[in-house]
Parts: sequence; C-alpha cells; structure tokens
Amino acid sequence: MYKLLVSDALSEEGLKVLKDEKELQVDVKLKLSPEELKAIIKDYDALVVRSSTKVTKDIIDAATKLKVIGRAGVGLDNVDAEAASKRGIIVMNTPAGNTISTCEHTWSLMLSMSRNVPNANASLKEGKWDRNRYMGVELYGKTLGIIGLGRIGTEVARRAMAFGMKVIACDPYLTVEKANELGIELVEVQDVIKQADYITVHTPLTNDTKHMIGDKEFEQMKPGVRIVNCARGGIIDEAALIRALDSGKVAGAALDVYENEPPKDFAIFKHDKLVATPHLGASTEEAQVNVAVEVSRQVADALLGRGCRNAVNIPCVDPEIYKILRPYITLAEKMGLVIGQLAEGRIQEIKIQYSGDLIAHDLASVTIAFLKGMLTPILQETVNFVNASIIAKERGIKIVETKSSQIEEFANLITIEAKTDKMKTVVAGTLSSRKEPRLVKINDFYVDAETQGYLLILSNEDKPGIIGQIGTVLGQHKINIAGMTLGRTKAGGIAMTVLNLDEQVPDAVMKEIRTAKHVLDAKLIKQ
Repeated sequence: MYKLLVSDALSEEGLKVLKDEKELQVDVKLKLSPEELKAIIKDYDALVVRSSTKVTKDIIDAATKLKVIGRAGVGLDNVDAEAASKRGIIVMNTPAGNTISTCEHTWSLMLSMSRNVPNANASLKEGKWDRNRYMGVELYGKTLGIIGLGRIGTEVARRAMAFGMKVIACDPYLTVEKANELGIELVEVQDVIKQADYITVHTPLTNDTKHMIGDKEFEQMKPGVRIVNCARGGIIDEAALIRALDSGKVAGAALDVYENEPPKDFAIFKHDKLVATPHLGASTEEAQVNVAVEVSRQVADALLGRGCRNAVNIPCVDPEIYKILRPYITLAEKMGLVIGQLAEGRIQEIKIQYSGDLIAHDLASVTIAFLKGMLTPILQETVNFVNASIIAKERGIKIVETKSSQIEEFANLITIEAKTDKMKTVVAGTLSSRKEPRLVKINDFYVDAETQGYLLILSNEDKPGIIGQIGTVLGQHKINIAGMTLGRTKAGGIAMTVLNLDEQVPDAVMKEIRTAKHVLDAKLIKQ
C-alpha cells in the first residue's frame, strides 16, 4: 500500500482517479504550513500539488519515502526539481492540460480589446449609451504575429486563419518546412515586431525573453499595433508598455499575466487602452479537470509500475539500466544545454554519434536527454523527458543517430553536430574517471571543461594576455573563476577559452568582455 498526499485543491474527478486505485491510500490535507508539511511528508510515497504548496529542498530532504511529486499544471517554480533529482524522486507536470483554455483566453482578450467590450460594458452599466465612443476594429485581413509556436501558439494560429488573418511567427525550434505545413510564414522576431498588426507571445520566461518587448521594440512597431500576453509576466516590459499606450503607438493591450502576481501597483489597470484579467488562462472548469485527472493518472501509474509520463527530471527506463546509463543521460542533457545556447539560427538537423562500450545498451533515453537539454533554454518547463522527441518532430528537426564500436581518444564518447540555417555546431563529451560529465570538444577545439555552473565560452585570437585581461574584468565585478580550459588549432591562430564561473555574468559585463581586445565572440552558457 502506497501513501499519497494531496496538499492543494484538486478536482473531484482527479481525486476519484487516485481513490479508485486499491493500492493507494489517499490523504487530502490542504493549506499546510511549511512546518506542518515537513513534519508529515516522511510518511508519504507521493505528493500531488498545484501552485500553492512550496516543495522546497527542506521538504524534499525530510521526505525519506517520497518517490513521485506530481504538479497539476505546467510551471514548476514551486518545486525544487534539482533537489528531487538528487534524491531520485520523479517530478511530473501536465504541460498539455491547459492548452485550449489558454488559447481561447488569448482570443477572448484579443476580441475584447479590438471591440472595446470591457469599456462599453462598463459604460452601459453606468446608464450611458456611447456608441460612437467605442468604435472597434476588425481582425479580418490583419497580420497576427506569434512569438513562440508551441502547443498554445499553434492553436492560436489555427484559429487566426478562421478569422481571415495572415499569420507570421517566430520560433527558433521550428523549421520553415513545418511552418509551411501549418500555413504560417516563419520569420525572425524583429520581423514580427515590425510587420504585425497584432502581437501575441507564447514563450516561457527566460533570461533571453525577459523584457524582450520594451521601449526599443515598441518604437519599431506599426502605429496602432495591439499586444496580447497570456504566457508569462515579464516578457513585456510593463512600464514601457504604458509609455507606448500613452503615446498612442500601441492602440491597445491585453494582459493576463504580470511581472508581480499579485501586482504591487494596480495603477496600470486604470489605463483605458488596457484589457486585463487576473491570470485566468488556465481557469476553466475543463482545464482544471484535465490537469487534475492527468496528474492523478501519471502519479498512480508511476507508483504502481505502469510507466511514467511527463517526467521533467528522470527518463522512464528500467531501473537497472538507468543505473548504468544515468551518467550518460546527465552528460547528454548537459551537452544539449550547451548546443541549445551556443547554436545560432533555427535547428534543422541533429547528428548524434555514440562511440565505445556504451553502444551495447539501448541509448534512446540518452538521445531524449540531449533533446530535452537542447530545447530547455527556450521552452523551459514545457519540455520534459517524455515529450522532447515529440516536440523536436513537431518542429521538423531531423534526428540522425549512429553508433561506432571503434575506440579513438576516449573509451566512450558522445559527439553531437547541430545544423541550423546559419551555422554548424559540434560538441563532444565523455565521462571522467569519477563518472562526471566533461566537454572535450567544441567545434574545432579540444577542451576539458566541467559541465556545471556557468560556462563562459570565448573565441579569441591566440595572443598573450587574453586570460589576464578577461580575469581582470571578471575580478573587478567579483565574479569568481572556478575552472579554465584552453584549446587552439595552431599557435597564433584562433583559440577557444572556456571558463567555469560561480555566478552569472551581467549583460553589461558580457558586453565589456565581447569588446575586449582580441576577443572575437563570447557566450555565457547556463548549466
């Protein structure tokens, strides 16, 4: 008998799935304080949460029996997945459960904004009849620009065509061929900014997407553009949006998500050109039932040995085989993170070559781990070990896998080549004598770099003083160098420097490094 704790409100349909399992004892205990949860979690094999319960490292350390954590929803901000991974606890989410509800809410906001529905409704309720004041605009014939063409973005695009809109979109992991199949014109993000009459964002919030639409982008937009955000607060710079609304450059905006939730300042909601809702994208009866039933089935199946779905941290393979492949799974995921942040352009093809003794095993889980790592920098928590290969296929990325028993420089080696519409990137990795992942080649340069923390990868002229110069810049900003490796093809030519750093490098410091003498390029890779 397995004991399962539900600590956040779950629909009756979801609870029924769990309670119908004879081998599960289900306890529902809501609104537990962190101290209360920590005191009782040691008795449970599984935990099901929504967004209220914070599953911190302290909670996980106290959970001596815990095997599975199920999150009814997409975001995992409230679950320390890294701490769970170290303990071998499976963390699951439900990335598809709110696709339709968020898509439909996007259209609700877009239509309401276009036809001034909220203001007209409020005016009528005040006893006024101001037909001329609330003149609207049609969607027909307009260009809709979609930033991020995952599940939700794709559903939004399908409905846009029914309205007679032209759809352009940007997504770094979508091929032109796949976009053409969907009837969508694939462009760069700057083209969406400059060409669209309506812009809707459907990307996770990352370092790259935070404030990706700000003053500079608003200046480049068409006069009278309209903006929608049902994805993540912070993608649009809210202060810059208000300035654009005040100036008239943006004719209307519709927001469901905000940088601070609940917001610290509600003044933004008083703007006449803004339509706003309090993060209701997933708030439909159907979506709440879908995520509850989905997470309940996933957790029950994982506990009862029927396989696992939507695991964000552990591939679902035979436990004994997993013990053997785990170091390579970790290595492949780390290599994917490097490729995903190093390669420029839209990824079209991935070639993976396995060499050495590891080819004796089925390496599908290792390939999936790489794909998850590669897609994570852009897609964040929406990609996991179960859906990574599906997402790659949906975006038209070709995967070629080869094996070689020939042993060259290393007993076991994983070599990955990523081809984009702009460049080719090659990364090779192996395990150290202590089974720790290491990068041994980046493009044409042999290196020996640990895969942890932040990697600062420099392309530079092979001149004396480069290391001292960069070390001085980092030291001035109190950024510690934890490790260093150098590679070059010939003396005096082009060299590569890889630094392991303890802290993230601010944008201003990265700019200083990129403009340093003899530095050709610099990229910061988060592991």
